[in-house]
Amino acid sequence: MIDLKDVLVLSSILFTFGIAGVIMHRRNLVRLLMCVELILLAVNINFVAFSNSMADISGQVFVFFILTIAAAESAVGLALIITLYREHKTVDLDKLTELRE
Repeated sequence: MIDLKDVLVLSSILFTFGIAGVIMHRRNLVRLLMCVELILLAVNINFVAFSNSMADISGQVFVFFILTIAAAESAVGLALIITLYREHKTVDLDKLTELRE
C-alpha cells in the first residue's frame, strides 16, 4: 500500500519542478504552459490523496473542476501559440507584445 507521505513527496516534487519551470522558462510559451500543468497536477494529486485518506469524496469531486480549468487553460494557450506562430514564426513571448500593434 502506498502511504500518504509517499504521495505527498511525489506531489511536492512535481510542484517544485513546475514552479522552477515557470521561473526558468518565461520566454517560451509552450514550456510555460507545461509547467503550469505540472503545478495543477501536483494540486490534484494532493486533493485525491487527502480525499482518500479521510474517506471523503469531496476532494475527488473538486479535482474535476480543476481539470476543467486546466483544459480551458490549455485551449487558450494553444490559441495564443498558434496566433503567435502565424504572425512571427516563433513562440518567443517577447514577440507577444508586438501582436498589439
